[in-house]
Amino acid sequence: MIHLKVGAARKAAIEWVDQYASQDKGFRGAYFSGSTVGQPEDEELSASSDIDVVIVTEADAPPIKLGKFDYKGALVEVTYLSWKQLESPEEVLTSYHLAGSFRMDSIISDPTGHLRKLQIQVSQHFAEWAWVHRRCGNARERIEIGLKTIDTSAPLFDRITSWLFPTGVTTHVLLVAALRNPTVRLRYLAAREVLISYGHMDIYQELLELLGCHLMTPRRVDYHVRQLARTFDVAAKVAKTPFFFSTDITTSARPIAIDGSLKLIQTGFHHEAVFWIVATFARCHKILAADGSPELQHELLPAFEEIIADLGITSTDILLDRAEKVIHYLPRLWDIAEQIMSVNPHIVNKKF
Repeated sequence: MIHLKVGAARKAAIEWVDQYASQDKGFRGAYFSGSTVGQPEDEELSASSDIDVVIVTEADAPPIKLGKFDYKGALVEVTYLSWKQLESPEEVLTSYHLAGSFRMDSIISDPTGHLRKLQIQVSQHFAEWAWVHRRCGNARERIEIGLKTIDTSAPLFDRITSWLFPTGVTTHVLLVAALRNPTVRLRYLAAREVLISYGHMDIYQELLELLGCHLMTPRRVDYHVRQLARTFDVAAKVAKTPFFFSTDITTSARPIAIDGSLKLIQTGFHHEAVFWIVATFARCHKILAADGSPELQHELLPAFEEIIADLGITSTDILLDRAEKVIHYLPRLWDIAEQIMSVNPHIVNKKF
């Protein structure tokens, strides 16, 4: 992958939207989202980062996300969103995963003018206490709903995913309170930075304990990444069945999942790499279950089971117990989020 500046990558994404997405029936606009929103044009885009683009469609049920692909040297990730989800600024301001993209001008294409109007309205109220509070509540609700609806009859990879992602949203509650981007892969690293800046490093240790990686050594996490690399390469090779995450398990996306994790370990952030390693392991095994032979699944399963065991999860009962621990932790998490909101100098119209 060619190393690009953020501005060059954005230019490539804009060109792709103009040449391809805008020609689709039902196209209603496009905007940037994710970690690059707000980054300077001349900043170098990391090899383990992509440019996130959301295509707005008039369809009530948008297509499965196009995912990651290389376009003129830029790794672009495209997701589709129904027009209905962006009908009102109030809905967007309440949604913790939508609001951040509209806090500044991220519009790529806006044939109806609605996205521009929406962006102006959202940006005017984004930092108001009432809306920040609601978005934190939106993230908290996602944790509770997710952890209370784990399907114990599902395959191991789905059970782990159903526990892992809501558990990881604990970081998003804090990031939203700090007016930070609720990033996906680097959520624990971002939460660590927030908690250090607000004097709550003890809370970060508790988040790691909820995840179960607090005792893992750099050497052990490095071992798991290298085991994941083998599983990843096999899954990418056999993959045929489309999943919403399919393009995360491809040769083009390998620098994010594998190289990005290794870079975190090498820079002293091995705990911060664990979340995405486990998520990627689970996704690979979902692909293998659909498209791999029983022999491949059997051969690669022990590596997945090893990292799960290192998280302290060796049975479904333990998994459910861990989910309950996260739910019981939410009042403490909420208290910290409110403390962050109360002293965050960028939040206005605070209520006490």
